[in-house]
Amino acid sequence: MSRITYTVGDIHGCRSELDRLLDAIEVDSAGRKYKLVFLGDYIDKGPDSRGVIERLMALTDHKHADVVLLKGNHDDLMARAARGDTLALEKWLTMDGGSVLRQFGCARATDLPEAVVRWVEAMPTLHSDRHRIFVHAGLDPDLPFNQQSDEIRLTMRGGFLDRDVDFGKHVVHGHTPQMNGRPELRLYRTNLDTGVVSTGCLTAAIFAAGAGGPSAILATSRADEVLSTRLA
Repeated sequence: MSRITYTVGDIHGCRSELDRLLDAIEVDSAGRKYKLVFLGDYIDKGPDSRGVIERLMALTDHKHADVVLLKGNHDDLMARAARGDTLALEKWLTMDGGSVLRQFGCARATDLPEAVVRWVEAMPTLHSDRHRIFVHAGLDPDLPFNQQSDEIRLTMRGGFLDRDVDFGKHVVHGHTPQMNGRPELRLYRTNLDTGVVSTGCLTAAIFAAGAGGPSAILATSRADEVLSTRLA
C-alpha cells in the first residue's frame, strides 16, 4: 500500500515554524508510516538557519517517515561558496548568506562545518513517485524530461509558471513565494512556497496514494497555530 506523502515548502531559516509543522504532521499521521519530502531552501532570510539545518539533519533517524531532502538554490549557493566558488559566494551574500555564517560562528564560507556542506552536496534536485514530481523551482516545458539540468530544477520560473503544462505527473515545487500565505493550487502543479519569513505561513501539502494535487494542507500561522484545510 502506498504511503501518504507530506511535502514541506521553503523554510528559509524559520526553525520555530518548522518545529510546529513537524509536530502537526506527527499528529496528523496518527502513528502511520509516511513519506516526508522537503523542497529545499532551508537557509537565509529567517532568524535560525543553523537551527533548521540541525533539525533536518536529525531527521535521518526518523522512526515513522521516509525523509527526502531536496536541494534549493540557496542551499546550493552555500555549498558552492564553502568549496571556494567566489561567484557563488558573492551571489549568496546578496541573499542573506552572511546571517548563516554568523549563526555558525564562521568568518568565511570555507569555514562552514564539513558535515553540513557534504549533507547539502548529497541532496538530489528532483524526486518522483508514481504520480508526482518533486522539485525546488520547476521544470522547462520546452525540454525533454531527461534533459532538465540541476540549474533548471533549482531556478526555473518563467515559462514554467506562466504555462499550464502536463508533465505526465503532478509537479510539486516551491521557490516562488506566494505572499498571500496560501499555496498555489493548479491543475498540473502545486507551489508550496508561502513566504514564511514575511507571512508566518510554512506549508505542508498532504498527498494521498492517488494521482493529482493535494488532499489537504497544513500551515503554520502568526498565532502560533497550525491550521488544517481539507481540499475537495
